[in-house]
Amino acid sequence: MKRIPYGRQHITDSDIEAVTKVLRSDFLTQGPNVKEFEDAFAEYIGCKYAVAVSNGTAALHLCALALNVQPGDKVITTPITFAASANCVRYAGGDVVFADIDPNTYLIDLDKIRELLQASPKGTYKGIIPVDFAGRPVDLEALQKLADEYGLWIIEDACHAPGGYFTDSKEVQQNCGNSNFADMAIFSFHPVKHIAAGEGGMITTNDKALYEKVLNLRTHGIQQDPEKKIHNHGIWYYEMQELGYNYRLTDIQAALGLSQLSRADEGMKKRRIIAKKYEEALRDKSYIKGQSGVVEGHAYHLYVGEFENRTGLINFLREFNIFCQVHYIPVHLMPYYRDLGWGDGDFPHAENYYKHCLSLPIFPTLTDEEQLFVLDKINEFYGHG
Repeated sequence: MKRIPYGRQHITDSDIEAVTKVLRSDFLTQGPNVKEFEDAFAEYIGCKYAVAVSNGTAALHLCALALNVQPGDKVITTPITFAASANCVRYAGGDVVFADIDPNTYLIDLDKIRELLQASPKGTYKGIIPVDFAGRPVDLEALQKLADEYGLWIIEDACHAPGGYFTDSKEVQQNCGNSNFADMAIFSFHPVKHIAAGEGGMITTNDKALYEKVLNLRTHGIQQDPEKKIHNHGIWYYEMQELGYNYRLTDIQAALGLSQLSRADEGMKKRRIIAKKYEEALRDKSYIKGQSGVVEGHAYHLYVGEFENRTGLINFLREFNIFCQVHYIPVHLMPYYRDLGWGDGDFPHAENYYKHCLSLPIFPTLTDEEQLFVLDKINEFYGHG
């Protein structure tokens, strides 16, 4: 059997054609494809504004800056995520405070957030960065009510969840990242994500002021807006209004992202079919302690199972060229965050999840035969239990 990774990009002839067209054009970096990608993505998500950036981490950083995170500001996030969800706060000098996960959903536990907020005077915390982990959407309507009560902003980390959604109290489908219940949201176009652009990220918002802020910060804080010019040197003139960054997406990447976006719904449909097969096959197995399951609106960037003897299973599967992955080592247990005072025992649910979690192969081009092979080998390892 050929190598089966936990995730894999799907590059088609139309993708290659789109990139080749850019390579033959006059623009390789900030050309027309970037704005076209932003507009198409905003329409797909259902928000007013979208800003393409160099990667998901850059998107998080710019959101933290746009929301004015200052040294000493406390921001809440989950320990079960990629480190960037927390690091963006540190980039701006803020302090990260973790809240444990719900052991059934693997998402940040809103009750734990409330406990944190109630334990301190109002104004202690500035914001919350929830993560749609594995593609499962956070109930942002409920989270926004809590955030509004304490005057907090929300950045939704939706890197795992383009195409995901939850249903609000009015029975309206709310797409992940549409910013109806958050100030801003971010996405990633890393190769194993739903939309692969090699690298890349997107910021979405419905707030015009935040949109203009990240637009400016994306390109060194430099602009050529004639209405904002302080001096008039001529048509060649540009001004650095504030300290910004080079977080631009190239036209090459935007063209690839646009092409991938055109079949995003098709890829989502296949992910949900694969997830349903995993859920049915693993549902009553004695070696399973939990799994992603079949959940309405789940985007299934990952399909996670909690397994007995996880390390043994990983090593066994690798003998058959099946490369599963662990998502994630809890962020608070990373040496950097340990040095800030976090440690073992701080978040029992997150740490227990980490002891057992394993992300199984899930990507649109995974064949029925490959998925059956993965399941057969899992059963073989556990003696068909």
